[in-house]
Amino acid sequence: MLHKDFPDKERAKSIITMAFDREKFLISAKIDYQNIIIENYYEIIKELASALLLLNGLKAIGENAHKEIIDSLRKYADFNDYQISILQDLRIKRNKSLYEGEQVDLEYLKGKKEILNLVIDKLKNLLADKLK
Repeated sequence: MLHKDFPDKERAKSIITMAFDREKFLISAKIDYQNIIIENYYEIIKELASALLLLNGLKAIGENAHKEIIDSLRKYADFNDYQISILQDLRIKRNKSLYEGEQVDLEYLKGKKEILNLVIDKLKNLLADKLK
């Protein structure tokens, strides 16, 4: 559930730093570890979206918090329904990987890498505008 809160610029900056560290890791990661790469893509996107919420005085809490973080991106013209559905699929794959040990198909990663990087870039641009 999304809750109204005071904007928290410092916490948002800290979360952004963590996301950037994960992104640096992805650059050096071997494609052979697609589950770990998928998990990191998801975490980067979730962290950047969470930082965006924090800057807008919102935070997601509760059982469906991660789903709501992704759904909240619909409020921004930069994100379309297709991108949101890809992110929700990524969330589900990450959860199955992390909690059930299900392997992510390497072709899935190869096929989604470009759109995931596009989403990350869009989030970075939104955050840069907010932090000006």
